[in-house]
Amino acid sequence: MPARGGSARPGRGSLKPVSVTLLPDTEQPPFLGRARRPGNARAGSLVTGYHEVGQMPAPLSRKIGQKKQRLADSEQQQTPKERLLSTPGLRRSIYFSSPEDHSGRLGPEFFDQPAVTLARAFLGQVLVRRLADGTELRGRIVETEAYLGPEDEAAHSRGGRQTPRNRGMFMKPGTLYVYLIYGMYFCLNVSSQGAGACVLLRALEPLEGLETMRQLRNSLRKSTVGRSLKDRELCSGPSKLCQALAIDKSFDQRDLAQDDAVWLEHGPLESSSPAVVAAARIGIGHAGEWTQKPLRFYVQGSPWVSVVDRVAEQMDQPQQTACSEGLLIVQK
Repeated sequence: MPARGGSARPGRGSLKPVSVTLLPDTEQPPFLGRARRPGNARAGSLVTGYHEVGQMPAPLSRKIGQKKQRLADSEQQQTPKERLLSTPGLRRSIYFSSPEDHSGRLGPEFFDQPAVTLARAFLGQVLVRRLADGTELRGRIVETEAYLGPEDEAAHSRGGRQTPRNRGMFMKPGTLYVYLIYGMYFCLNVSSQGAGACVLLRALEPLEGLETMRQLRNSLRKSTVGRSLKDRELCSGPSKLCQALAIDKSFDQRDLAQDDAVWLEHGPLESSSPAVVAAARIGIGHAGEWTQKPLRFYVQGSPWVSVVDRVAEQMDQPQQTACSEGLLIVQK
């Protein structure tokens, strides 16, 4: 404070007015609020999210530039798969992608493989169904069946016959084939490599939207049962999962790789692959030797599987793999 009647004199602890020219930082937008003053800024300078001209030391500027260049070079050297796995959004959640960006969605190349290998590859992947109101239902695939095409006596395409009903089996891999059984239930299949070959989705482990699935099952069930369905009963069968996901004949011949209402996402990355059981398909009659061929695949120990085959589970893994590989050779 100046002495009475006198003028203020600069001394220790007083501030000398400083005129500072500020230019906007083109690499970083201005921000509001208080900011930390650069170490070499004068005490009276104003800092509002801009850098003071000439205040950044040349060595520091060079280091920052070199770091940015190394980061850019590293990103360019990454493969597409590495970039996908390094995306923070995918690490946070593999299941809950936004409606506009299905970054974990499986594309056409996934479905373009023989029925046997596709049936196995489906296990662990996540089937997603978006309802008209935007609600998304998700379930992990735990059971499938492979149908090999014209030579398979249990397939709807046996003998190479094509009809308006089974046309989806002869369309490009990833095409949905939905058909009606017993005049009341739907089954969902996905076409694979090979004309007339496809994979039946038999069971899901519900992951998201369980209460909605329960409501859909209750509204579509033909039997009027008073008790509430247990979680493991929601999708433990081909017709059950269609009811739980509200899938009907209108989904026939849609492209699973492109459709907006139903699609497939990458399952979570597991530390070790689950044991897969190869067993005879369910409900196959009058198909000769094809009745007992091990073309049904399910995750061993999963409580969500529709039917467990104890005999098949007692076979060792190499024996099951040999059976599956033999059928794959026949299909090719």
